[in-house]
Amino acid sequence: MKFKFLTKEQLIISLDRLTRFKPTKDKYFRVFSDIILSNLLEPVYKKSDLLNMHAAELTSISEKIINSSLEELIPRPTGEGLGEGIINSILKEYENSVFINDEDTQSYLNNKINYNLFITLIDESSPINLRWLKALSELRLSLQYDDITICHSEPNINLGRRISKTNILKSLRYENGYKFPIEKVLLVEGITEEILLPVFSRYLGYDFYKEGIQILAAGGKNQVVKMYYKLIEELKIPIFVLLDRDAEDNINQIKPKLRDIDKIHLVSCGEFEDLLPKSLIIKTLNNELTNFASVTEADFNPELSSAENLDNIFKIKGLHEFKKAEFAKLVKDSVSEDSDISPEIASIIMEIGL
Repeated sequence: MKFKFLTKEQLIISLDRLTRFKPTKDKYFRVFSDIILSNLLEPVYKKSDLLNMHAAELTSISEKIINSSLEELIPRPTGEGLGEGIINSILKEYENSVFINDEDTQSYLNNKINYNLFITLIDESSPINLRWLKALSELRLSLQYDDITICHSEPNINLGRRISKTNILKSLRYENGYKFPIEKVLLVEGITEEILLPVFSRYLGYDFYKEGIQILAAGGKNQVVKMYYKLIEELKIPIFVLLDRDAEDNINQIKPKLRDIDKIHLVSCGEFEDLLPKSLIIKTLNNELTNFASVTEADFNPELSSAENLDNIFKIKGLHEFKKAEFAKLVKDSVSEDSDISPEIASIIMEIGL
């Protein structure tokens, strides 16, 4: 087998993609296929060949290229063998606890990638999933046991008691805001919820990253149904579905497939933007309009939705076109007091945490 080494940048990108919240089989196949197609010189494979190749062979070729590239790039530290394979084992356990994985996928997860070398490429500027991986590496010797006694070398965990591996991982996540391991998916319609719910939640003392909440925006109520159908075929963890008021028909499509561990919340009126306090919307607009215009309650037509009012205000005040995503980012920077969070938004966040 003849190949060219992966660069440091390629290695980091590959590791990032392998540890994101994506279905296990999909992400491993994509990363391993890309490595083989771009770096394997002999033998030569086409993408169609890889589609028919067994996962174990894909894994064997890819881990050889990855590990050789790591060894070329990074000198082996003294005692590098200590805890070898523990991170691989932890990642395998985690992927199997979150995703429904078939036998073929286990071949990907049984890889012998040298994570002890890999984590030396990770620093504080790395994506959060990689920083979590590095934290696991620092605890790898303790994490080889299901129950361990905490010792002084392990940060952020109370000393002098026995603790399970699961609780160590949760404690690491909570203390550092790593988000991983992910324990629940929040499925929403659009970008406004995706941007603002974590902000409101954090203000109320329930941090999505610390609690292991993954938020996914489907791009509309019909897409929520399609995505829910897909997710229940892939995930073992709970899904919380949040829908706008006009999505009752969509809820009826979901209910026959709703698992016992999942929940649905239908907002009480209109869409998510209608749950934003008017005072917060006005504050946000006035922060943006400073020095050339202002907005008051008189600018709002009670017969229209918040989105319709905002569209009109943006036109009348000479602003650019109203776009939900851009406005949500402005609102995000304006949240500063209890009155910025409506009772229903607070209730939704409480439900998510149950």
